Amino acid sequence: MNDYLEAWDRRLRTAGFRITPQRQLVLEAVTHLRHATPEEILGEVQSTASGVNLSTVYRTLEVLEQVGLVTHAHIGHGAPTYHVVDDTPHIHLVCSRCRKVESIDGDDFAKYANKLENDNGFVVNISHVALHGLCKKCANEGNVVTDHDH
Repeated sequence: MNDYLEAWDRRLRTAGFRITPQRQLVLEAVTHLRHATPEEILGEVQSTASGVNLSTVYRTLEVLEQVGLVTHAHIGHGAPTYHVVDDTPHIHLVCSRCRKVESIDGDDFAKYANKLENDNGFVVNISHVALHGLCKKCANEGNVVTDHDH
């Protein structure tokens, strides 16, 4: 786990939560998968702890988000995608064809977000920003995004 997560157990205890194996497994799964839905996290967790169910994953993600260890973004029409909170804001690039999700540094977008705030009073939460289009591979294959792809 990265430096930001080193003291995950202390953060949970400080917020009044117990340290459980399920919480550790879910946090490790989110860290390993980078961007994952609760169902994908469940699959990862069940590879080592078959007794964990989807409701446990959802409750655990809620707790981890409450203490600031993970966050979520709505990058598609389905379930939210969770990822570890880190010190650098980033933008999600979502391929409309293959559904691959990449992260890019959010510094350039942060400048635009600041402009939105200054001009309109609108504060953007960059960690929830997702841009949809075609990844390099799909664009090179000549795939075209159509309205029904969204």
